[in-house]
Amino acid sequence: MTPAQVYFAPVRSKMKRSMITRAGALLERAGLKTAIAEGDLVAIKLHFGEQGNTGFVNPVFVREVVRRVKDVGGRPFLTDANTLYRGQRANAVDHLECALHNGFSYATIEAPLVIADGLDGRDAVDVPIGGRHFESVRIGSAAVYADAMIAVTHVKGHEATGFGGAIKNVGMGLGCRSAKQRMHADFKPEVTAEKCTACARCVKWCPVGAITIGPDRVARVDYEVCYGCGECVAACPYAAIATQWKTDANMLQEKIVEHVAGAVAGKGGKTLYLSFVTAVSPDCDCWSFSDAPIVPDIGVLASEDIVAIDQAAYDLVTAAVGLPGSRGEGMGSGADKFTAITGVDGARAMAYAEEYGLGTREYELITVE
Repeated sequence: MTPAQVYFAPVRSKMKRSMITRAGALLERAGLKTAIAEGDLVAIKLHFGEQGNTGFVNPVFVREVVRRVKDVGGRPFLTDANTLYRGQRANAVDHLECALHNGFSYATIEAPLVIADGLDGRDAVDVPIGGRHFESVRIGSAAVYADAMIAVTHVKGHEATGFGGAIKNVGMGLGCRSAKQRMHADFKPEVTAEKCTACARCVKWCPVGAITIGPDRVARVDYEVCYGCGECVAACPYAAIATQWKTDANMLQEKIVEHVAGAVAGKGGKTLYLSFVTAVSPDCDCWSFSDAPIVPDIGVLASEDIVAIDQAAYDLVTAAVGLPGSRGEGMGSGADKFTAITGVDGARAMAYAEEYGLGTREYELITVE
């Protein structure tokens, strides 16, 4: 494949230009005007952060993205799907309150906020993808029905996938709650009797009728019928059906890639990626704190190729020197910080995404002042 173009604005500006303006300009260089048509509904996929976390992309940058989208005639909205874990973003009410708490509001961003998979994580669309792991994937409906998408990503490490870039932001991020369960584990529901209230929501939402309420007023699962879709986890408001996290790291990354395929299906030429290689923390922004950055702030990247932009971000962090006092301390240029810190090879997602045809790991890095 021909190398993809990845545009790069380093943190330092010799011309003393604002990084806010420069980040918006990167989108222009990456093809904003051709990706978005007049009247397009444009999903701006980002991570609103958890309360207590400070690593997420600052709202002032997102406002610039919104402005640029409006300038070319698009109708932008901010979006993310609900989380599988029961933190501050497991349902739309709490999710929106968290987003507002962290500075994302119409008043600050000038675009509405729409939780992609609805009130309780079940507003999703089955998208056929014919992958190695899934025949179809469930993606938050707001993202599916949007005409175009811009993924705004904070680059970081991740305890389960090694690396958190645009692929993880889109794939895991836009999968509905049950999809997240299917990505994290080959799922078989286990009911905690002490937590079950016999509300029967799991019975209602099981697509194959594998769950019943027993005479002891506890949900029972017929494992001969259950195929592990995870809908019961999303449906249970009392965490009586436990989330399962155990999985092979390579398989998890491959499953995430297949959800990327579902999220971008039907949007050929209408997806762009903007990645911030700043405050590169060793952990996911889903934590309620942010650990010390492992390398100095590097800059911002933009591309129309999701694989290339992740590879470029990974390479830039590898080329940097680890910061003293952080978990990257003592790691020189050329050291794979993400693998060393997490114990997980985070490059599998990029390799599989390239195999899958979602982009190329070969790129030309174009520095933009």
